[in-house]
Amino acid sequence: MQRRAQRDQRAKRLTRVLAGAAAVPVMLVAAGCSSDSGSDDGKDKAADTTTASASASPSPTVQAAKFGKLPEPCAALSKKTLDKMVPKAGSGKEGASNDTANRGSCSWDSLADNGVKGSQFRWLSVSMLRFESDVARGAGDELASAHYTKQLRDAQTAEGAQAVKTTPVSGTGDEAAIVRYDLKKKEGTFKQQTVVARVENVVVTVDYNGAGLAGDKTPDADDLAKAAQKAAQEAVAAVAAANGSAAGGSSSPSGAPSAPGSTSASPKSSSTPGKS
Repeated sequence: MQRRAQRDQRAKRLTRVLAGAAAVPVMLVAAGCSSDSGSDDGKDKAADTTTASASASPSPTVQAAKFGKLPEPCAALSKKTLDKMVPKAGSGKEGASNDTANRGSCSWDSLADNGVKGSQFRWLSVSMLRFESDVARGAGDELASAHYTKQLRDAQTAEGAQAVKTTPVSGTGDEAAIVRYDLKKKEGTFKQQTVVARVENVVVTVDYNGAGLAGDKTPDADDLAKAAQKAAQEAVAAVAAANGSAAGGSSSPSGAPSAPGSTSASPKSSSTPGKS
């Protein structure tokens, strides 16, 4: 009996030990679940921090345009240059503009009467267009460069233009080219010269043409081209001076886009056919 009682007591103790041992894994599992839950919270907080950081990133910016204004268009060329290109033309006619800080133009014309030999007609126009930097559209100089190319192509495809030639021009702003062609009208043959130049965020266009009327001889196109290029250089310098800086300019000629049917050393330019 005594031995049986001892065996029963040992069996009860063994049962309690096994029961306690079985409880340990349950507690460990519970602890593990609690630990994992805390880890997920940390990941969520880290993700929230990353998202907040991304949303707080700086807004996109664009480089500011260099030139903030334009010169008086009718004062962009020197009196000496005007006297040579449009003799006795007097004061220029300023084009209408409701935004003179961004666009301006001026034109002159002259008619030199040579008696029975006829007369010499000249027409000159200077126009300027300034582009402001814009986050949505881009930097001012890039917008100006795109317009420069468009101006050249417009000149190359002017209505009625014949024998179109385009040549790069050096030393005039950041890029420049001259488009030359003949324009035949009932009064005579007009020799058209269009110089388009870009300096930073401003595009300058010089239109110059001449014709011999009533029997007078047709002017030399090369002489007109040289005069037009000089005028473009002066206009570019006027833009820089109006903004308190010296005119920049590439020392090598810039390229120009080709126009359909043009015979050019290197195409590019814009303009409006000359005034008759």
